[in-house]
Amino acid sequence: MTAYDLVVKNARVVNHDHEDARPADIAVQGGRIAAVAPDIAAEGARRVVDAGGRLAFPGVVDAHQHWGIYHPLPEDAATESRACAQGGVTTALTYTRTGRYYLNKTGAYADFFPEVLAAVSGRAHVDYGFHLAPIARAHIDEIPDLIERFGVTSFKVFMFYGSHGLHGRSADQNAFLMLPENERYDYAHFEFVMRGVQAARERFPGLADEISLSLHCETAEIMTAYTRLVEEAGELTGLAAYSASRPQHSEGLAVAVASYLAHETGLPTINLLHLSSRKAVDAAVRMSRAFPHIDFRREVTVGHLLADITTAHGLGGKVNPPLRPRDDVEALWEHMLDGTVDWVVSDHACCREEVKFGEPEDDVFLAKAGFGGAEYLLPGLLTEGTKRGLPLGRIAALTSWNPARRFGLRTKGSLAPGFDADIALVDPGRTWTVRAAESESTQQYTPFEGFELTAQVTDTFLRGNHILRAGRAVGPPLGAYLHRPTGTA
Repeated sequence: MTAYDLVVKNARVVNHDHEDARPADIAVQGGRIAAVAPDIAAEGARRVVDAGGRLAFPGVVDAHQHWGIYHPLPEDAATESRACAQGGVTTALTYTRTGRYYLNKTGAYADFFPEVLAAVSGRAHVDYGFHLAPIARAHIDEIPDLIERFGVTSFKVFMFYGSHGLHGRSADQNAFLMLPENERYDYAHFEFVMRGVQAARERFPGLADEISLSLHCETAEIMTAYTRLVEEAGELTGLAAYSASRPQHSEGLAVAVASYLAHETGLPTINLLHLSSRKAVDAAVRMSRAFPHIDFRREVTVGHLLADITTAHGLGGKVNPPLRPRDDVEALWEHMLDGTVDWVVSDHACCREEVKFGEPEDDVFLAKAGFGGAEYLLPGLLTEGTKRGLPLGRIAALTSWNPARRFGLRTKGSLAPGFDADIALVDPGRTWTVRAAESESTQQYTPFEGFELTAQVTDTFLRGNHILRAGRAVGPPLGAYLHRPTGTA
C-alpha cells in the first residue's frame, strides 16, 4: 500500500475534459498527483483532508498579473501572492518591462531580469513566471537568450505606448520608456518584435508552440483624440468618461493592425489580451477568419466580466482597457459561452489608495490605472458563469488548462496523475459579500466592494502544500520560479 503525502477525500473533481464534476479522492505524492479515483485508501497517509463534497478545481493559472508595478516588487510578491491563494490561484504569470514603474531602470534584460528574479525569490506563496516586453531595439536580440537561459517563452507589446502614457496622454514616451532619443516604440518596433519572436520559434522548434507574443490592443492616436474630446465636452465623469476616452473601436483597430502584422511576419502564436468590448472581440473573430493560419488566443479579465461603469465601486475601477457599459459586459459573456474566449485572468495590479487617486480624488484622468482582483478570480467566474450555464469543465479550461498549455506550463492545469498537486477546493453554495478589508492584498479598496458572490475558495494547495485554509493564507512562502522550457530542440 502506498503511503501518500496527502489524500483529499470526498471531493467533486472538476477538469477541462468533463463538463461536470465527478466524485473522487485525490492522492498526492512528492508534490504531484498520484491518483484520482473513488475510495482511495488513506491509511498511512501523512495527511488526510475531507473535502466534504466541495468542488476540487485545478489550481488557477492566472496568466496576467503585474507584481511590482506600483509598489516594491519584493513586497508585492509576498502580499499579492497571498491574495492569489484566496482566489484559488496557484500559478501567477506576471508582466514586467524596463522603463518607468517596476524597477524604474533601463538596460539589457541580461542584467535587468536577474534583479527581478532575486527580488521575488523566497517571497511568493504561489508558483510564478514572467512575460517580458522588448522595449528597446536591443531587447529583440536578447529573445533567444531569454528563452534558453531564463525559460521565458512569452513576450508582450503595449500597442498604446507609442504616444500615450500608462494613465493618459504623454508628451515624452522616450522618457517614460527610458528609450534612447533615436529609438521609437511604434508599429515598426512591434513588427520587429514579431520577427524576433518568430525567429526564436524557428531556432527552437521543439518549443515553438510555447513561444508566443501577447498584445495590449489599444490605439494611441484614437485615445489621445477622444480623451481631448471627452475632457473638452465635460459631459461625462468617472468611469463613463474614461471608457469614452478610450473608445471600443480603438481596441478593434489595434486588433486588426496586430493581426495583419502577425500575418506579415509569419508569427502564428498571438495572444490578444484583456479584450473588453463587443467591438474588440468582433475584430478578433474577424481577424481569425481572415488569417486562419494564425493561432489567436483571446483573453478576458474577471473585472470586465463582473463590473461595468455603473456597478463598479468608485474610481478604483479605473483600468486599461477601461471597464465598459453593460452591453459590452454581456457581449463578453456571449463569447464566453460560445467558446470564443480562451482564458480568463485577473490582470492583478495592486495599487494602494495613496498611489491610486490624484488630487482631486474624483478626477478619473488623474487616477492611476489598474487594481487587484486575483482573490476574486475563481469565485467570481463561478458565480456569474454557473448562473449563465457555463459548464464547470469549461471554467477549469478557462482558468487553468488553456493558459497552462499556451505558456508551456507542462505540469500545471489538470487534476490528473503526473501533474502538480495544485488544488482549489470551492464551496459552490456559500454566499458572501466582497469586502476589501478581508483580502490578503494590501490594496485598501476594490471595485467589487459589496458584490455578492455565491461560491468561495476555502482551501488551496500548492504542490500538495496547504497555502489557504478556511479562507486565510497559511504557511511560509513556497512558490517557485517556473523556468518554463524543459529543454531546447
